[in-house]
Amino acid sequence: MKTLLPLLRPHYWPTWLAIGTLRALQPLPYAVLAGLGRGLGSLIVRLPLPFVRIARTNIGICLPELSDAQREGLVKEHFKSLGLGIFETAIAWWGSKARIEKLCQLEGVEHFEAAKARGRGVILLSAHFTTLEIGGRVLCDQLPGNINIMYRPTGNAVLERFLMRNRSHRAKRAIPRDDIRTLITSLKSNEPVWYAPDQAYRKKGAEMVPFFGIPAATNTATSRLARMTGAAVVPYFQERLPSGRYRMVIHPMLENFPSDDPVTDARRFNELIEAQVRRVPEQYLWIHRRFKGLTADYPDYYKRKRPS
Repeated sequence: MKTLLPLLRPHYWPTWLAIGTLRALQPLPYAVLAGLGRGLGSLIVRLPLPFVRIARTNIGICLPELSDAQREGLVKEHFKSLGLGIFETAIAWWGSKARIEKLCQLEGVEHFEAAKARGRGVILLSAHFTTLEIGGRVLCDQLPGNINIMYRPTGNAVLERFLMRNRSHRAKRAIPRDDIRTLITSLKSNEPVWYAPDQAYRKKGAEMVPFFGIPAATNTATSRLARMTGAAVVPYFQERLPSGRYRMVIHPMLENFPSDDPVTDARRFNELIEAQVRRVPEQYLWIHRRFKGLTADYPDYYKRKRPS
């Protein structure tokens, strides 16, 4: 009980309320949850919030070929997708396996099995789309063997508790992003690890790698992990279909990977993400400050502009 007391402070009451609301609403029909999510997103995009501005900036940087009206339309659709993703998370956390199977189709399991048959571990390489949580649930439910999930800890202790409990319940283990030793041990034991290294990364091993043609601080560790362990690297992407169902695709393992150049390998993965973003642009997580530089002379794309 003592360990729970710090989580009951007033600071966390909004988080408890949000989680409780999602838990209560989760059994509702999918169409109702989808409507609530899109409505929530339509409200959020109208608010003067920093991440709304970040999304507009990212879309403008990455998709300059769109007109102003098209970009603004994409921003609105993105926040509808983001709102829906919140309720998808509730389904991923508390929905039954039968409900998940009814909503989702997983393709390419044979690619996973071929990679695992090599006996040296599998890195299921993904990216941050609004469908990420439900994509992880499908892997844990439908793939043979035990899935390890690598994740970035959050600063909200209540949310972290729920994330850890959920992921640890579904997966063999949840591995914090900085726990490289456990990650390597899992791969050397021929266990699959699912992770998404596509967000801005400015620690040791970071390199500026083009993403949509713009240099972005990128984690190049995937190459080193594959070289150290011999693990197969298998791209995995998910998308929400217009029908309300979900299509998850495990692609063939990357050939000639890793190469002698980690930057080239990271660029190759970035290009795979770009192709998926162009398929479902509203579903990518545009609210993340992806274009943060490694040095002070790098452009500050997210600096708030002062009114003239």
